[in-house]
Amino acid sequence: MSTAPSPAGASLSAERRARELTGTVGGPEVDVLVVGLGATGAGAALDAAARGLSVVAVDAHDLAFGTSRWSSKLVHGGLRYLASAQLDVAHESAVERGVLMERTAPHLVSAQPFVLPLTPLVSRSQAALAWAGFRAGDALRLAARTARATLPAPRRLSAVETRHLAPALRSERLRGGLLSWDGRLTDDARLVTALARTAAARGARILTRVRALELTASGARVRDETTGEEGVIRARAVVNASGVWAGDLVDGIRIRPSRGTHLVLRSEDLGPLPAGLHVPIPGETNRFVLVLPQGDGRVYVGLTDEPVEGEVPDVPRAPETDIGFLLDVLGSVLDVPVRREDVVGAFAGLRPLLDTASPNRPGAGPRTADVSRRHAVLTSSEGVITVVGGKLTTYRRMAQDAVDAAVAARRLSAGPSPTAALPLVGAAAPAALARVRAPGRLVRRYGTEAPEVRALAAEDPRLAERVLPDHPVTGAELLWALRHEGALDASDLLDRRTRIGLVPEDRAAAVEAVRDLVGEAAAPRELS
Repeated sequence: MSTAPSPAGASLSAERRARELTGTVGGPEVDVLVVGLGATGAGAALDAAARGLSVVAVDAHDLAFGTSRWSSKLVHGGLRYLASAQLDVAHESAVERGVLMERTAPHLVSAQPFVLPLTPLVSRSQAALAWAGFRAGDALRLAARTARATLPAPRRLSAVETRHLAPALRSERLRGGLLSWDGRLTDDARLVTALARTAAARGARILTRVRALELTASGARVRDETTGEEGVIRARAVVNASGVWAGDLVDGIRIRPSRGTHLVLRSEDLGPLPAGLHVPIPGETNRFVLVLPQGDGRVYVGLTDEPVEGEVPDVPRAPETDIGFLLDVLGSVLDVPVRREDVVGAFAGLRPLLDTASPNRPGAGPRTADVSRRHAVLTSSEGVITVVGGKLTTYRRMAQDAVDAAVAARRLSAGPSPTAALPLVGAAAPAALARVRAPGRLVRRYGTEAPEVRALAAEDPRLAERVLPDHPVTGAELLWALRHEGALDASDLLDRRTRIGLVPEDRAAAVEAVRDLVGEAAAPRELS
């Protein structure tokens, strides 16, 4: 079959960035300026542009540079929030999961099975509670009107079935398991890239490497991080979606970051994993360590929930205490425990939780694991709209609420948000995706654009080759990222458009391959 071409205007490149930056800084006033290009900021840019508003979105670094690339790569249905009686958050999560899986991004979000092994460490009362939770989660699916074909029902497993889905489990005294399903992202950074490109197709100007130095209700003073030149972007409304850095740009916003750490393992260390794992954390009733097979020779194990004090770093580091904790919990269910030397990579993200403690006692209050994941839209005394809190699953609703607030506050002429039914670049119904003539791995990353990515290899046979022998990414994907996804340098390519960089050894080996495969002629500037 033939597939639909990429939407007109959806390609982001260094040339487009330079052209639109020149026309924006010091140029005519736009309706909405969005600061931050994580999931929420890119979602806000798309929401505003889809309503017919003129939009500029800037980020000091790259698409998905912050929290949005450090998630568990899951689209949760809200079960954890149901367990803590946050019924509105749980329902909102289930609804947004269904929107992603069935309407806006079925190429990027699919059903993921999970097994909770019933080991001697899980009492029968705990197992009963978990089973009741999974049944309640299925009720959430029904209430959100997500089809059973999209997310199968939970069920009990025998010990034999449990070992079949997770052969690495310790078989001694294994009573069986509980099978549940949730949404799984191919890659969180790819979701952000798709949002930004879909916004660009609607006319939004997506400007990376542009730092907002100062925000007012009428725009921002900005600096081009590639040249150091400063200027002003004028806007009728300003949305601050800079996540854990939101308080740096707007007074009165107090963020209480929570660190979530993941380990990266080679798949051979755990053996075949047809399903992910929920490993109960000792002493906790509704928290688990997740084992997440990625299909690219890697497995992620996470995650922690620890408060972070002090200055927020650009790239958080995973401390040894987090790594040791995750290895200990994982080892409680494995036949052969994973050793520290088997951890080939680790990453940590900072959740931008709103600090609701007393202003006289900042940071006082519940531990971050218990802080609500509700989002908030706040308007400063200067008139800047800030959206904080929430989580990756609910980015679309957060973006919608932020743009609603901007439209109301600045009396912009715009209708209601259409994004709940607006497919992202590459999206199509599952039946249509199954007919796309390209390898399944490419379809899961690029959707209907997969044949276009594959076709780049016709320009140079080397582009069909893998960048690394043990990783599936090809040179064609790197070239596609440079020409269509706004990548400007090797960090963009290795750390966000692909996730090669999550393993430092792989990243070091790939830098030279990046130079060899795309060369200076394809890249907008020297790769580094």
